[in-house]
Amino acid sequence: MTQAVQAYSYAGSSTLAGGRLGLSTSGGTALSGPQTHPRFFSGLLTHAAPAAAGLLAVADVALTRYHKPRPGWTRDPVVTCDGERLRFESFSACGGVYARLDVTGLDGDVLDRGTTNVDVNGPLRESLARVGGSDPLHLGVGPDDLTVTTLDGAVVEKKVPLPSRWLRGFAEVQVIAAGWDLRAELAGPHAVRFLRSLPRGARATVWAVPAGRDLRVSTSPAPGGVCLSGAGRVATLMPLLRFAKALRVYGPADGSSTASAWEVELPGMRYTLALSPEPWRGFSGEGAVLDDLATDEAAGDADVVGMLLNFEPTVELGLLADRSGLPLDRVRAALTQLGTAGRVGYDLHDAGHFHRELPYDKEQVAELNPRLTAARALAESGAVRLLSGDEAEVTTRGGVRRVRIAEGACTCPWWFDHRGSRGPCKHVLAARVRARTPAEATL
Repeated sequence: MTQAVQAYSYAGSSTLAGGRLGLSTSGGTALSGPQTHPRFFSGLLTHAAPAAAGLLAVADVALTRYHKPRPGWTRDPVVTCDGERLRFESFSACGGVYARLDVTGLDGDVLDRGTTNVDVNGPLRESLARVGGSDPLHLGVGPDDLTVTTLDGAVVEKKVPLPSRWLRGFAEVQVIAAGWDLRAELAGPHAVRFLRSLPRGARATVWAVPAGRDLRVSTSPAPGGVCLSGAGRVATLMPLLRFAKALRVYGPADGSSTASAWEVELPGMRYTLALSPEPWRGFSGEGAVLDDLATDEAAGDADVVGMLLNFEPTVELGLLADRSGLPLDRVRAALTQLGTAGRVGYDLHDAGHFHRELPYDKEQVAELNPRLTAARALAESGAVRLLSGDEAEVTTRGGVRRVRIAEGACTCPWWFDHRGSRGPCKHVLAARVRARTPAEATL
């Protein structure tokens, strides 16, 4: 497995003392330009206890391997300030669980907009776990000028591996989530009762089935049900139940996937947990981005659309289309490309994209999608022979594969194993790339 290494350099450790939470930042992109230690916000969190519990839940996901648990590296959460809210994101070490806390109850000064990593260390976690009561909590995202100038070299540095599978997962979860709908919503007491009724087994698979104004747990699929694969993976929601005002469940309306998202409404904030289709199956192998990435225009369109992003709370597709001069379908494909570079996420509650900059190099996009790289190599090598009737033959070392281009079907073992549930195979992608090549003769 290929991997990059992320180097975090903090001006000091994040601390919580005397009702003041100071989150130390490491590198990032802001409206004012690249920053070594960006400073985004200084003010009050009006709901201290749920905010502390939510931050701890995000940090717990970053620390956890839900499949084959074992000690390992933890990646520090990412925070984005868009002027209206703070979005804290993390991704599990196993690549199958995505968490985000959207804090909207801000009262203070927005000093800049942008994205950075924040230090979450052991002592801070212990302090967050002790926060209670209704008193507001002062929050600073980034060190103030006095802190920076008096540290005298007291820098905290971390280096952690970022496997390509982990990086791809951050992209795939956004694209997959964009195809989900709100399937159920429960008020606070119903939400608490339902979540507490779930099996505790990490590998248990159940369905949340509508039952009047409630949800019931079923061990088999049922009309309108949403799959919860690996029920033990929602354990991070349990400490939040005492603050829960509502629970919303999202999933594919056509039942095409067993992935799902679980959103808990908290006072002044929302906590969202997205789960991959199986505990052993991370988001990185789903292939949802590949068709959009394979288009000839995607990279160029992404450059155009990317320049128009401004850390807005919600990315408006129509506005981007007007400003870029591109049709909506190409704007959507460009957002997919930007998603694989970590530059946009997707908010299920708002049903829209948002701008942020994950801390990895957007030039790695092609390398992070080996299926697409292999497909382009097949197309460029002359291995694809276009036939009549929207079909093609792709010659590989394993033999000649027959492809139905529009349908996305293929005679290769990958297609027989997955039937399109994990995106197109490299042969289908190669045929689609070749079919878009100008002046290509069809036999």
